[in-house]
Amino acid sequence: MTQRAHVVGVGMIPFTTPSRTEPYDVMGEKAARAALADAGVDHSAVRQAYVGYVYGDSTCGQAALYRLGQSGIPIINVNNNCSTGSSALYLARQAVESGAAEVVLALGFEQMRRGALVAQWQDRPSPFARFDEVAHQVQGTSDAPFAAQYFGGAGAAYAEKYGTGPETFARISVKSRAHAANNPYAVFRDPVTVEEVLASPHVYGPLTRLQCCPPTCGAAAAVIASAEFARRNGLDTSVRIGAQAMTTDLPSTFTGGDMTALVGRDMAKAAADQVYAASGVSPEDIRVVELHDCFTANELISYEALGLTPEGTAEKFVADGDNTYGGRVVTNPSGGLLSKGHPLGATGLAQCAELVWQLRGQAGGRQVDGVNVALQHNIGLGGAAVVTLYEKAV
Repeated sequence: MTQRAHVVGVGMIPFTTPSRTEPYDVMGEKAARAALADAGVDHSAVRQAYVGYVYGDSTCGQAALYRLGQSGIPIINVNNNCSTGSSALYLARQAVESGAAEVVLALGFEQMRRGALVAQWQDRPSPFARFDEVAHQVQGTSDAPFAAQYFGGAGAAYAEKYGTGPETFARISVKSRAHAANNPYAVFRDPVTVEEVLASPHVYGPLTRLQCCPPTCGAAAAVIASAEFARRNGLDTSVRIGAQAMTTDLPSTFTGGDMTALVGRDMAKAAADQVYAASGVSPEDIRVVELHDCFTANELISYEALGLTPEGTAEKFVADGDNTYGGRVVTNPSGGLLSKGHPLGATGLAQCAELVWQLRGQAGGRQVDGVNVALQHNIGLGGAAVVTLYEKAV
């Protein structure tokens, strides 16, 4: 890898509930056009495209990008569950850094249905079979949605180990809504109180409904280019990918009977450690992070997996306000998955867009002061974790 990959353009559309969505191809076209316009690049300049989505037929990526025109370039469709958008970004970054292409588009979208996630195929082995086996051995069976069982069980295990109170989890939702109030792309922007969060219907473990991300539709995109191409064409080179790592499950996911490991704590930590080592940046240098808060429990666990606070101190981290403006690190200034929404294929690229805006100083009322580096964390059960460090180019 000899080229440096710069994020020269980002774009997204406002996320919506399934009842208000446009078709996936329309959403994908709009996000791609927004990213290309932000970059100042015509679609004919793009040499490869990686398009992420979870729920859809094969070649949906072509259906979306053909609306821009048929340039004949390679279009690769990507599915890595909730880390799909970041997986598309990972491949785009590799293509640029390797010199395989000077300009690459990463696009993610999702047209979701109402209700909790369910398995789509009942006539073949489930990729979650091993996860279910561990979860059932540890905590029995339940009628709750399977993702809530995993992450709610992880939250319960953490709370039992460290004595974490239910209010701590609820405060994460309150913080999420407060951040989303300044984000025109977010689905839920109205404030909530700790009391309202705790009084919402119980789902599983410490989780109530207001602590679970909603099914969401949306799209986001990024244009990745080499520094040479960007300079040659007068593009914005102010943000580059300083380091990035993707990991998959380790033996500890399945062998320790630990629900926090089952939902990706260890693979997230491994990816973050690789990024810190490769970049020379330490967790103490991070002032803004977009992390995977599909449930409040996972945000809490991820604070420690990413090294933002020492093991066992997440409750104090929340109580002290170190996860928001005026504290040590602003987590999910966009409102995160809990409030911005979680259209699976788009989430990783929406996180990318938010952090690029933060580094450019274009985040408006969400702007974090003094941002020189920014961290992104995106996981998909089954599993994959992608951690990306963005930095201002000198």
